Amino acid sequence: MEKEIKFLLINPTSPLWRVSAKQKYRNSRFFRFSMLPSLYVAASMPSFVKTEIIDEDVEPIDFNTDAELIGISFMTYNAPRAYEIADRFRAMGKTVIFGGFHPTFMKEEAIAHADAICIGEAEYNVPEMIRDYVHGKLRPFYDNGLVDLADVPMVDRSMLDRKSYVSVNAVQATRGCNHHCQFCSVAAFSRYKIRKRPVEKVVEEIKTLGKHVLFMDDNITLDKEYARELFTAMIPLKKKWFSQTEITIANDEELLRLAKDSGCSGVFIGFESVSQESLGSWNKHVNRKKDYLELVSRLHQAGIGIFAAFVFGSDEDGPEIFGNTLDFLMEANIEVLQSSRMTPFPGTPLFEKMDREGRILD
Repeated sequence: MEKEIKFLLINPTSPLWRVSAKQKYRNSRFFRFSMLPSLYVAASMPSFVKTEIIDEDVEPIDFNTDAELIGISFMTYNAPRAYEIADRFRAMGKTVIFGGFHPTFMKEEAIAHADAICIGEAEYNVPEMIRDYVHGKLRPFYDNGLVDLADVPMVDRSMLDRKSYVSVNAVQATRGCNHHCQFCSVAAFSRYKIRKRPVEKVVEEIKTLGKHVLFMDDNITLDKEYARELFTAMIPLKKKWFSQTEITIANDEELLRLAKDSGCSGVFIGFESVSQESLGSWNKHVNRKKDYLELVSRLHQAGIGIFAAFVFGSDEDGPEIFGNTLDFLMEANIEVLQSSRMTPFPGTPLFEKMDREGRILD
């Protein structure tokens, strides 16, 4: 029997949101999809590993922890904080492993601050990493490829403080996206492939959750036949659900009806721009600006709210892009807006292009 290992898995965050030891807990509740991957890491651990998850959005890190193994999962925006945490723990003699988008795409940079890096998805990497750690043979990099979603373990949501989040009822039916949008690191992380979890397994998990369910899918309707099967199976469950999808869901009358009947209350959609020139430069060919108003109207008629994402700052954008976007938002009666600056994230075609052009300065 293996000796118990204490593993602390940390989700670092920006100084804007970080909870201090004095402040301890925030009064607000966070809307986060990103804790589900941490739960999958914990569920993939061998039985002799005792995992604790710390989210800096809701509680501070205890640097006096008796955990001997430290995991840090992070994206590009919180990489400096991840390196700061890792360096401090390693100075104390702790073993540190990294996972997530940034260390996957920038492994040579990241390994300077860690003992090992989980490249890509965790479920197949984690057991091997723990086995090597136990035998003193931890390697710098682990990459066992994409996960068959039939193998994904059930997660223990009791590891999260329900009072700290809008909902911990996040679930995943599909992973990945086969579109090649220039700025998207999500599709790159999944190597431009979509995988589907068996519908019966998804339904069994949803049955254990509350009334409201968040699908942490990159594009839940990308495989329309799969989506039809899933939505049909969900109708008897009488849930209210939310997910990410593309605007073309509204082109398929049957699919839209099934989404409504299965309890779809809202969708996050990457409109990205009201400039067709910008959409073309980003290889976002699935979006056609001239169709936006009609497709939004169909979603609203089905009782589905829209969380619209827009990106500003393409080379094709001029000052008029802001007014044009606002005009569309008002005319379409969009419920929620997420606006972002175009950012060349590591791992994306946009990063490679701008790096070749000498435009990555920091």
